[in-house]
Amino acid sequence: MSVLPESLASWIVIAVLLFWFVGAYNRLVRLRAAVLQSYATLDAALGRQLDFVQASISAAPQQDPPSQELLSSIAPLQAATTQLATLLGATRLHPLDAGGMAALGTALQVLISAWQRQHPDAVTVFDADGTLSRPVPAQPGAVAVAAPNTVEPIAWPEPSAAAEIARSQFNLAVRNYNEAIVQFPALLVAWAVRLRPAAPLR
Repeated sequence: MSVLPESLASWIVIAVLLFWFVGAYNRLVRLRAAVLQSYATLDAALGRQLDFVQASISAAPQQDPPSQELLSSIAPLQAATTQLATLLGATRLHPLDAGGMAALGTALQVLISAWQRQHPDAVTVFDADGTLSRPVPAQPGAVAVAAPNTVEPIAWPEPSAAAEIARSQFNLAVRNYNEAIVQFPALLVAWAVRLRPAAPLR
């Protein structure tokens, strides 16, 4: 009996599996590229926020010698700005690294807190769609209660919705990518090509 039918069936199965693997891989690559592209937009928005804060520090009234009160208000903000700039540069090289993104998020929260202490009335909050949400509570340490499974909007120093929109788009791209690489059978492709989960900016 000829072995051709069995051989042909085997090649058909191999071809189907190959086409499926390539298709699944291409989908994951597109989702990964979407994360990288959205991070580039977020990186630019964070850079503008840093420029805004640094400009405000440079424009602060100068005293010679500076008073203790001025030093105590400017120094934490300057240190937070330097730290965020350093981590932003590191994250720019590896935006999919979850540890690096977590460190960037922590540095960003430190900067926001330092800015709010110095400018309690000069910050506003925008929702993810860019609409004005509400003014930031003026009392230091006030914490808004976020709904479950949501990311609380950030009170950005520069009164612009661009940073919050960019963060929302990045977090959405990360969520889509992370959901895709854990779905069966695509997770087999992700495992084979060593795709790792990314982390949102919180």
